[in-house]
Amino acid sequence: MKQPLLAFNDKGIYCAQADLYLDPWRAVPKAIITHGHSDHARWGHGRYITHHMNVPIIKHRLGDINVTGKEWGETFTINGVAFSFHPAGHIVGSSQVRVEYKGEIWVFTGDYKTEDDGLSTPYEVIKCHTFITENTFGLPCFKWTPQQEVMNDINTWWTQNKAEGQTSVLFGYTLGKAQRLLKHLDPSIGRIFTHGAVENMTNIIRTMVDLPETVLITPETKKEDLQGSIVLAPPSAHGSPWIKRMTPYVTGTASGWMAFRGARRRRAIDKGFVLSDHCDWTGLLESIQATGAEKIICTHGYSDIFSAYLRELGYDARTEQSQYEGDEGETDTKESNETVTMEGGDL
Repeated sequence: MKQPLLAFNDKGIYCAQADLYLDPWRAVPKAIITHGHSDHARWGHGRYITHHMNVPIIKHRLGDINVTGKEWGETFTINGVAFSFHPAGHIVGSSQVRVEYKGEIWVFTGDYKTEDDGLSTPYEVIKCHTFITENTFGLPCFKWTPQQEVMNDINTWWTQNKAEGQTSVLFGYTLGKAQRLLKHLDPSIGRIFTHGAVENMTNIIRTMVDLPETVLITPETKKEDLQGSIVLAPPSAHGSPWIKRMTPYVTGTASGWMAFRGARRRRAIDKGFVLSDHCDWTGLLESIQATGAEKIICTHGYSDIFSAYLRELGYDARTEQSQYEGDEGETDTKESNETVTMEGGDL
């Protein structure tokens, strides 16, 4: 039986012909990395290959690593296998990986979204024979409102809170969501403050894209400085001593999971905004159709339901187990918790 070009094993997605892995979840000698979230870019690999915009991001998160950056569409060949990175639109520096060998083309998406967020390099359709797709929001109930409408709601919420003398605390993942929110906040409303973990990552992203001015919250920051402003913080800061200095404050979260009834209440959040860095149901289906692929491999998310639906449509679709976690894999790691500790206190 013919060996597949890419195969899932206990370490990750393996290309035997090139002897390397794509987004492996266990330490390997050579890894191609799609983007900087912790479930896709892990510590311990001997060598990392990624898009050049992702290089400073994963070095910030992983430390002193052996990493090589590539341009969009730049082909590099390893033992006859041609690899190239193409925009995934998920976050800044996020890529799909095109893999070609003897005329056979596979595409691994990592995580992706098709809506242009005005910050990430927009998603690019890549024609292929086999398409490996995430299914984080692979249910028909997930249908995103256009970003501009969501951001208008967020800016209106901030304006109302300011009029009531309250600080708006908006939670979003340190890498990706926080910068997307920042890009579209209206600075004319007031000042934009940041948690240390958000500020550190935002400073990395600023070297690549234009973002509004922010003010880092420090132990010297006074409550009166924050009143009426908006604060961008990681979800891990919710309920921590750090947040006490915001009083009086209201909280909001931007996430695709806010589409679920009761999600805001379960997270003890005052306001939920449905804003995801992944495809909705329609985006997934349209992306798959556009590739022209006949074989579809579904990984993390609602993969069983989504692959079954694809088979009804006539695709050769199946699921594979991985350790990618979608939005949960983007939760903030030790970096955020350390910053909460260092900048905590009862101010």
